[in-house]
Amino acid sequence: MKQQIGLGGSCHWCTEAIFSSLKGVESVDQGWFKSSDNSSQFSEAIRLRFDPHKISLTDLIAIHIDTHSATSEHSMREKYRSAIYVYTSTQSEAAQHALNLKQADYNKPLITHVLLAGEFKHSPSQYQNYYFSNPNKPFCEVRINPKLTMLLTRYHDNVDSSKLTHLSQ
Repeated sequence: MKQQIGLGGSCHWCTEAIFSSLKGVESVDQGWFKSSDNSSQFSEAIRLRFDPHKISLTDLIAIHIDTHSATSEHSMREKYRSAIYVYTSTQSEAAQHALNLKQADYNKPLITHVLLAGEFKHSPSQYQNYYFSNPNKPFCEVRINPKLTMLLTRYHDNVDSSKLTHLSQ
């Protein structure tokens, strides 16, 4: 059975490119999420649908943590909330367990929150699939390519390398 989750913490152009490059991820919607808490503000994020038989929630969360500043409380945190947006209590428990496992790789505490998914708003259509439509734009070359190169190195078993043939490996 397919599942969906939301991930936030970095520019959604970066996050969309990373998760669109993974085996088992069937779709990625770029936009803004807020939690089901009424006081929550919208924050840049993606919503993805995945096949848990091809990629686990634990692997998705590990990749998420390793591809954004998951220990940094910076001035843009409201816009780039470090979060995992879940849809069920089972996902919430699994996400918290995955965060606890990943914490061992970091000296500083992870600031990523597990939140119940609320409303999601899509980015304008001209920004959807931004990286793969504009791989030679300076932002893509400077900000996204290094993350994708790391992804190919650290998580090569999870990457659909046919989507990243333009990167030097």
